[in-house]
Amino acid sequence: MTEETLPAPTTIRRFSDAELETLRTHLMRMGLIAIGQVRFAMKALVDSDVALAKQVIAGDDELDDLEIKIDEEATQYISLRAPVAGDLRLLVVGMKASHDLERVGDEATSIAKRAARLANEPPLKPYIDLPRMAVIAEQMLQEALDCFHSGDTARAVAVCKRDSEVDQLNKQLYRELAGFMVENPANISRALELMFISKSLERIADHATNIAEEMIYLAHGKDVRHLPELK
Repeated sequence: MTEETLPAPTTIRRFSDAELETLRTHLMRMGLIAIGQVRFAMKALVDSDVALAKQVIAGDDELDDLEIKIDEEATQYISLRAPVAGDLRLLVVGMKASHDLERVGDEATSIAKRAARLANEPPLKPYIDLPRMAVIAEQMLQEALDCFHSGDTARAVAVCKRDSEVDQLNKQLYRELAGFMVENPANISRALELMFISKSLERIADHATNIAEEMIYLAHGKDVRHLPELK
């Protein structure tokens, strides 16, 4: 998928209404919190920091509250303003993106809980692959959210294509951890925790891809979620 294969972008209204600007602000805040949650959850894992893991778990409520707020704002705007097509797409995309960001927060919470359980265990292996996956997923989230503001669909397409990097790292780590379990049954518990963390990071990258696809829809009015060439 390239810019040449997409329809010409439609004009995106620059959030002139206060209500739309508020929704955009709340979505950007959700994005910053979600990225921070992932980063801190991974730091808790690498540093065996139980206090930080608990902080991440407690912070998930703010994302839940913002998702509800964005849904309420969008629904109210649709009910009262009868938005034109471009603004309606913006509202729908905002609600979908907020759901993905809330799910990112849930995955960060899952990582933090597993990090707390692993904190008192000796590391099964050096933490190299998981932090690398996390950095890619965080970058994908940031790029996708930046597209919401800039309307740059070339960057959104690039985000979608990076998803395969995380998928490959996840598969590679699964094979390595399976080997540890076969080698010594005492490794099974720790290996499974790391497998679940890896899966959470893979899902976070999927959510970033979803947001990027929605940004393409916002700019072009074309649903690209199931186009294989986008991957």
